[in-house]
Amino acid sequence: MNIIEPTSKNLNNPSTVKRYSASLRLWHWLNMIVISGSLITVLINSTITDKHAITDLVKVRIQETKGVDNDLSRSVAGALEDKVWDIHIYFGYCLAGLLFFRLILEFFQVADQKFIRRLKKASAQFKAIKKDRQEALHELTVKIIYAIFYCLLAIMVVTGLSLAFDDDFQVLKSIHRPVKNVHGFCMYLILAFIVVHLVGVFLAERKKDSKGIVSDMINGG
Repeated sequence: MNIIEPTSKNLNNPSTVKRYSASLRLWHWLNMIVISGSLITVLINSTITDKHAITDLVKVRIQETKGVDNDLSRSVAGALEDKVWDIHIYFGYCLAGLLFFRLILEFFQVADQKFIRRLKKASAQFKAIKKDRQEALHELTVKIIYAIFYCLLAIMVVTGLSLAFDDDFQVLKSIHRPVKNVHGFCMYLILAFIVVHLVGVFLAERKKDSKGIVSDMINGG
């Protein structure tokens, strides 16, 4: 499991702690809030306000006071579900804005804080070290996992915007089903990343030489 633990050490200079800019830390926590909110809306619509599950409930409740047919019950249930999806879409817009902000931020970060530079550096360190590669492999693996996460975020944003605007563009409407499937599949991959990330942070915080992961992302290190 140690390959998924994040590291805060610089392999060239072990005494140096990597520092995170205020902008990057703000993006990290806002991203956490937005992704959590988006996943919560999916959970709500998959359980509490699921149209298929709530239709009968709505029908029974309304029939207690007046007659109602199945179509009206489905319409009411669908309206409740749509309200939650509207919130989900707003979270999606926020996620798109945060992804754009992260891309812009990459250009303005100081050299040592650029993700691309860190990824290249980790790769170069792994290739340069001939023996005892475990630490270098750990660093490179973490960076690759984060690169995959950024790619998943980009796919989620693109497919989410496509679903949000497919009523306005016929070409988007024609690919609604495959886009929706890709969007849903990426959601599960992001959930897997979140689990891996949390487990990695927990394990790293238990080690003497890599404590302070969470505090580094709060105060910059």
